[in-house]
Amino acid sequence: MGISIGLVGLGQFGSGFAELFKRHPLVDRLALCDRERERIDKFAKREDFQDKFNASDAYDSLDQILKSDLDALAIITQPWLHAPQCIATMESGKHVYSAVPIISIPDGDEILEWCDKIIDTCRKTGKHYMLGETTYYRPQAMYCRRRATEGAFGDFVYAEGEYLHPFDLPTCDLREVYKARLNSKSGREWGELAREYRDRGVISGPMHYPTHSTSGPICVMNAHAVKVCAWPYFNRTDEPYFPKEQPSNETALFLMSNGATVRIAEHRELGHPGREMFRVYGTEGSFEHDRWCDKNDCTDLTVQEMRDPLPTEVVEAFAGKGNFYGGHGGSHAYLVHEFVDAVAGGRTPVINAWEAARYMAAGVMAHKSAMKDGEILDVPDWGDAPQ
Repeated sequence: MGISIGLVGLGQFGSGFAELFKRHPLVDRLALCDRERERIDKFAKREDFQDKFNASDAYDSLDQILKSDLDALAIITQPWLHAPQCIATMESGKHVYSAVPIISIPDGDEILEWCDKIIDTCRKTGKHYMLGETTYYRPQAMYCRRRATEGAFGDFVYAEGEYLHPFDLPTCDLREVYKARLNSKSGREWGELAREYRDRGVISGPMHYPTHSTSGPICVMNAHAVKVCAWPYFNRTDEPYFPKEQPSNETALFLMSNGATVRIAEHRELGHPGREMFRVYGTEGSFEHDRWCDKNDCTDLTVQEMRDPLPTEVVEAFAGKGNFYGGHGGSHAYLVHEFVDAVAGGRTPVINAWEAARYMAAGVMAHKSAMKDGEILDVPDWGDAPQ
């Protein structure tokens, strides 16, 4: 039996998921929601959407779509809205998918509070929360989890993860991304909230958006961060993109619950074309640079060798979309399938609230350490998701 789902947020990123959700064979009904009506019209007028979309399922506010009888919502709105909107969704009786991160705000203590609130809401409502973390479904992560399940790594010793995204990257200039975000109704509202944080002297940093780097080692090793020490790098050119006293780069070293050590880099200022990847090393085997290594040799791997197969019926449904795997290493199709399949099957998604909180808390505490000259700090943990 299929499900009904609403897409909330049809900007550049959200629009990229609309067709995948619509095409999934377990989705019977699709609703669309955005404060900018023209974004809805772009899909509502398409002939190939008419089999699952009805004009009565067009909404111009979250409050309206929360009153619907939909089974689930996908929240792909501005990052500072994610957590409160996801909580409201679950409290309305719906399962929820959230774009990353859990929330993006300058205050790390508030971020941890939102993690706690989301987990508490999952417990109280019995509704599922899934974070759409792309690294989890990169081919490299899928391959490494399979090898970890086989025990091929042996004992985990060390891992590295990084999200290297220069602010002035020609293909994705973060200054332009920020301008685009502010050029919407939600974005204009954020300007006032951001000023309140600045007036309080709250200093953010790149580790407050850590999920692309922390999720790889955490999901492969099935371990969480216990302690962290970290250090900042500050811009030296008076680049206005970086607020005063805010680090442009942060690098952290973690002690994990399995005894391994993990180095995480969240860098926004460096001469590099950008990378979102990880490496994992064990006593018997290791993975780096799309290669599996043991004590004898290293073997190069193709993307198809590393990917998990999608169900045949899902591949056939997605096939008309061209390169249906989508961006971020081809992870988008897997994210959509995991959420839809979990909701339809009544099971907890693999990137659930408890897993997502582990990605986020690691970054929050790394930033705290970086602002305290590398002080070793404990990383909070909420345990495993209930089965």
